[in-house]
Amino acid sequence: MQTHFGKSAAGLLTCLLALAMACSACSTGSGGTTDAAPQRTGGSASEPPSGTGSPGTSYAPYISATEAAGTDSAGSPAVYNLAFVVSDGSGCTPEWDGATPLSDSAVRSRIRKLTQDGAGVRVSFGGASGKELAASCDSAAELAAAYGKALDAAGSSRADFDIEGDELTDADSVDLRSEAIALLQEERDDLEVSFTLPVMPSGLDADAVALLESANRHDVQVATVNIMTMNYSESHDGDMGDYALASAEATHRQLKKIFGTSDATAWKAMALTSMLGVNDVDNETFSLDDAAQVREFAEAKGIGWVSMWATFRDRQCRDDAHDDALTDCSGVEQADGAFAEALSG
Repeated sequence: MQTHFGKSAAGLLTCLLALAMACSACSTGSGGTTDAAPQRTGGSASEPPSGTGSPGTSYAPYISATEAAGTDSAGSPAVYNLAFVVSDGSGCTPEWDGATPLSDSAVRSRIRKLTQDGAGVRVSFGGASGKELAASCDSAAELAAAYGKALDAAGSSRADFDIEGDELTDADSVDLRSEAIALLQEERDDLEVSFTLPVMPSGLDADAVALLESANRHDVQVATVNIMTMNYSESHDGDMGDYALASAEATHRQLKKIFGTSDATAWKAMALTSMLGVNDVDNETFSLDDAAQVREFAEAKGIGWVSMWATFRDRQCRDDAHDDALTDCSGVEQADGAFAEALSG
């Protein structure tokens, strides 16, 4: 997404999918699937992990961490995904958008306002721009500390890792990240982790699967796999809602295989993020009807949460030279906040 600014993969999991539905204690044994969602190590059987939206499908949009938009609160989000924390460009120092210090008072004030009515925040690391911390830090311990600083600055126990482009194909940084997240979860047993990954209507590609398998090998407890149902290719000029559903169905089959889970658990461990309106690829436009279709599907399947890129684009473009449909607005005819209302149900 753009911004301005050892265990077998099939079955030997230790509480890997920390989902929203309460359940009995999990087991490290191999064997078949279970209809009960695994409980987080250190978690409570009576309380779901924070921000997963149990028992229904919650709405958790991506927002700018540094700049407020009038449409941020449209749809009453349960959780805001703060985009993005990356390296400052010179080393293992985390910053908002690689330019704003974590301690920035304006960002802290923004987070307080976002959460004052009970919503949560999730810190999203990575994205399509800037340098991801796993490619900048020298050790897993250093990387875990950098991630921890960002989480503490936001007052959050939710971490999203948006891994795409070159970072997804860099096997060394993928493994370093997995090791660091595992270390961080040892220190913070309430840490909820999601991976945000590119997808095609045929499902996750080999690099995305390899990332999840790396997380599995390092005993990372993954709450959610969030697929970016957007920007497929110029040859994908059909219905974007249908493509989103096809991507979800294909990914669901992959998650069952990778994590050895039941149908219901694999659905609950999924999130869907669409790029509203005009996408970065020609011939791809995600409409309000598509948003309603995705929401209906997500509710029917019991998907954990739905999201969009991004709240600041959830408005119609003005007829002037200052708006860009790829960065500032949707590029389609709409009322302010209409995509949020459609995706939140």
